[in-house]
Amino acid sequence: MATTPRLVLGSGSPRRLEILAQIGVIPADIRPPEIDEDPRPRELPREYCTRIAREKAEAVVADEDEVVLCADTTVALGRRILGKPADAGEAAEFLHKLSGRRHKVITAVAVRRGKRRWQRDVVTIVKMKRLSDVEVNAYLHTEDWRGKAGGYGIQGPAAALIPWLQGSHSAVVGLPVAETVALLEAAGYPVWRT
Repeated sequence: MATTPRLVLGSGSPRRLEILAQIGVIPADIRPPEIDEDPRPRELPREYCTRIAREKAEAVVADEDEVVLCADTTVALGRRILGKPADAGEAAEFLHKLSGRRHKVITAVAVRRGKRRWQRDVVTIVKMKRLSDVEVNAYLHTEDWRGKAGGYGIQGPAAALIPWLQGSHSAVVGLPVAETVALLEAAGYPVWRT
């Protein structure tokens, strides 16, 4: 009988760990890679996101029998990539740009086992309500914007700012569950086991 491969999560995101735990998947190890996440000149958001997820998966040091799972989440306003804000001022700028508008949240997932790689990306359309200065300042005060693409996290206080989305809620949080399970199964990691 074949042994189950070890799963390595190539991410330091506590949200991704929580999403995996919801479906009973506990990584054997966590190895966040260090890569350059700066967008290339004129790189479109979806291309950027899939490239970063792939580069993360390739950067994780793993044995041949380990399955590596990496992801990247990008907020796109048209062709503009809204990354993780450097400070509260940039977070406020992002929130004002998103206020009252629809934008896309792209999450790309890359799974690697040995030299083989599987990848998917999920695009979700998100509508942010029109924000008052009081709401923006109150949200910034929560510090929840730190380390989050676009300057907000839908799973925290910003949920009150998002009246509507079309697509995958878990992808906006940071890991699309259905697509991730399919990729892990394709790589030989049995998610549904008894």
